[in-house]
Amino acid sequence: MAYPDDYRTITIERRGAADWLTLNRPDSLNAITATMVGELADYFGRLVHDRTTRVVVMRGAGRAFCAGLDIRDRSESGHDSVPFAGGYGFQGYLADVYVRMRRCPQPIVSLIQGAACGGGFSFVLASDIRIAGESAKMNAAYIKLGLTACDMGCSYFLPRLVGTSVASELMLTGRFIHAQRALATGLVSEVVPDTDLEAAGERLVEELLAASPMGLRMTKEGINLAIDAPSLEAAMAIENRNQLMTAASPDFQEGMQAFLEKRRPNYAGG
Repeated sequence: MAYPDDYRTITIERRGAADWLTLNRPDSLNAITATMVGELADYFGRLVHDRTTRVVVMRGAGRAFCAGLDIRDRSESGHDSVPFAGGYGFQGYLADVYVRMRRCPQPIVSLIQGAACGGGFSFVLASDIRIAGESAKMNAAYIKLGLTACDMGCSYFLPRLVGTSVASELMLTGRFIHAQRALATGLVSEVVPDTDLEAAGERLVEELLAASPMGLRMTKEGINLAIDAPSLEAAMAIENRNQLMTAASPDFQEGMQAFLEKRRPNYAGG
């Protein structure tokens, strides 16, 4: 699927079956504007129908991942420019991006350097896998502005990732969590020097693409559903359904044959 080449605040680089999405406002630490929200909503919305993109890598240009909302952009926008967003205005407009990130079938890998604050922190939280550079520092900045820290999915994502106690500490204080503590609490999977972030992302993408197309996306779906499953039986019902569906795919036979022959599978996709 072709994506617009006129995005102004993000860039999409195609590398095989992976999209490398870069937040591209480095002079503003990739702060979120209404234009960026519209472009991210468009991109992640299109992924649902994109069978060729199998993995998304999300990162920020320059020295930060994303410093959060661009306050100047919001204060300079007139009332007529505020989207309706189901009656919630800009609040609902931005919130929908995180919903689209979770709904898209492709795993999202975030590569974090420098600051990831507020809405930028929520981009990290809404991803599936997170790799931090040594300079990474993240916080629920909302509470520092006189707001509640329960914003942009933070109250949903963060306790599930690090537990209620650590999430409460970070959200009630707005404290930064730096790379090594993020690793210790399970918020990120790996910490590498900032200069090695891209290489670490490439290695992970290669491993993800070794899975069958259906197996990869149905595993993301299964994890999402199991996290909120009301019981073991409900989670296993999803597992059974997804396993039967993938077993009926020709890629299962190819995967089994490749395993026996000790070679990399040549999946047809689907």
